Amino acid sequence: GRRFMTDHADALARAEATYGVPREIIAAIIGIETIYGRNTGRVNTLAALATLAFDYPPRAELFRRELSEYLLLAREAKRDPRNYKSSYAGALGLPQFLPSSIRAYAVDFNDDGEIDIATSPTDAIGSVARFLNHHGWRSGEPIAIIVNASGDGLAEVLGNGVLPSFLPATYEKLKVSVAPVGADDTVLVENPSALIDFTSPNASTEYRLGYQNFYVITRYNRSRFYAAAVMDLAAELLIK
Repeated sequence: GRRFMTDHADALARAEATYGVPREIIAAIIGIETIYGRNTGRVNTLAALATLAFDYPPRAELFRRELSEYLLLAREAKRDPRNYKSSYAGALGLPQFLPSSIRAYAVDFNDDGEIDIATSPTDAIGSVARFLNHHGWRSGEPIAIIVNASGDGLAEVLGNGVLPSFLPATYEKLKVSVAPVGADDTVLVENPSALIDFTSPNASTEYRLGYQNFYVITRYNRSRFYAAAVMDLAAELLIK
């Protein structure tokens, strides 16, 4: 990951300046998605999307839309739709965008006249940053902080999901105590947050206050564990 950031420092800096998304967050997402392009998928995309669209009822509606977007994408790129490779779910390129996301957010960030998130790290970098920006990334604001949490209202607050809805004073009213872990001088910012639990076998439950930017990462992948992994890897990438 650090090598990727060094090799593509200019593109990452330009993406951060253009879209307000930190370079380490962009790099972390590409790393988690495909190990920086090492594993972008080997499945025939048309076959994958057609199978999910017509032989997987639980998510058929979603994948019928994605199949339609994919066929439009191939037509716009003047490519044979039988010749793409992806994940088993039809996700494409270094950032593993679904076809609808490619058509909506992918960008020609190297200005060569072609959007190519499969082989151009620069286009992938710009596209990830644009996606997060479009979904509400707030430059300079926190993502999440690890906290201790307890109180009679804990279950109610946790049931609210990842949408940042509560101010610090609201937690007190709901009889929930939250305190930052490991930093006595850390104070809770006044931004709305969500209290999110992370359970692991044979370990204590970890709690984080997730702010707007944590929520934005979950628009990329709806798992709260995914968003936590992105912020944790991003922090590691900055360590010299």
